[in-house]
Amino acid sequence: MAYHRITLTINGSTDIVDVPSNMTLLQMLRDKLALTGTKNGCAAGECGACTVLLNGEPVNSCMVLAAECDGAHIITVEGLAHDGQLDPIQAAMIDTGGVQCGFCTPGVLISARALLDRNPQPSEADIREALVGNLCRCTGYVRIIQAVQQAAGK
Repeated sequence: MAYHRITLTINGSTDIVDVPSNMTLLQMLRDKLALTGTKNGCAAGECGACTVLLNGEPVNSCMVLAAECDGAHIITVEGLAHDGQLDPIQAAMIDTGGVQCGFCTPGVLISARALLDRNPQPSEADIREALVGNLCRCTGYVRIIQAVQQAAGK
């Protein structure tokens, strides 16, 4: 099996990783770098539990080959908090009760952060559109939407 040596920045730290050609970004994050906050939900790009920011854009990491990420900047759920302070979307998810079982939460947080980065004052329709790729079986989405609105200061 062919291996690729890639250099990438994850949550602000540069890493050099040897990955097999068929390894996904999700597998690399979890298995090679022990960043287990990113969840493997469906492995088919349908649920959004594995969402990370790849060069500022939300992607399903189960659908991206790690070898394609050479030179990339990646943010995982572990990279949202800074200096011991939760990101506003993390704090809002706690405040509103948007976290239930927590399996979808990492992907939802990343998708919401991407939305707030490009649109700091999203409408409810904007929020719903941004989260369309993140499936949650626990909350019915109401509290998740409220969390994004709270993080946006609405």
